[in-house]
Amino acid sequence: MAVIFPRWTNHLPTVLAAVVPLAAVVVTGAIWYWFSPWFTDVGYQPEQPVAFSHRLHAGELGMDCRYCHNTVERAATAAVPPAATCMNCHKVVKADSPLLKPLVASFEGGEELAWSRVHLLPDHAYFDHSVHLAAGVGCNQCHGRIDQMERVTQEQPLSMSWCLDCHRDPVGKLRPREQVANMAWDVTTADYTRKADEQGAPMDVSGTRTLAPPNHCSGCHR
Repeated sequence: MAVIFPRWTNHLPTVLAAVVPLAAVVVTGAIWYWFSPWFTDVGYQPEQPVAFSHRLHAGELGMDCRYCHNTVERAATAAVPPAATCMNCHKVVKADSPLLKPLVASFEGGEELAWSRVHLLPDHAYFDHSVHLAAGVGCNQCHGRIDQMERVTQEQPLSMSWCLDCHRDPVGKLRPREQVANMAWDVTTADYTRKADEQGAPMDVSGTRTLAPPNHCSGCHR
């Protein structure tokens, strides 16, 4: 009887049994890492129409985040300041700087600057800044040390698992409400007592407000 397949094909089942699971593990690992927000989003640092330095304004000059992002405590979004807010200072400070020409043109012509958003959640995810600040979540908890960034860079993945880690144990990431804009506040070294209400639910650091961060889908996907 004629031999149809060469002898080496007898080893194919053994080779495939070893290679296929290994390939599946490698592909899964590659997708888990290279398709995750830790790889695709962290480090994002877009060019902006004006070279605005947070290190100078929020760091060296000590400007409060809420002066520019003035809706952050009462609305879901942290407003990007209009040119008029910037010109409150720059009508006098470095008014003739060539770096500020786009800002001056926007102020005089009424056309908004096309700022590139750095921290961008997908449309199917709902996030409310005011709720988080009211609970005592500081700006740098999510955005990092903005006051040390010449150009803002995304420091955290803002992924679902990253958010849920905080929702499941929020107390260790909170601070007094008057410190939410304090970039130097370090929750890992803060001296506070863990508080809970009569039912054992976590409370903010003042002990006056029970926290109930949602862990169910509809909390963020509405």
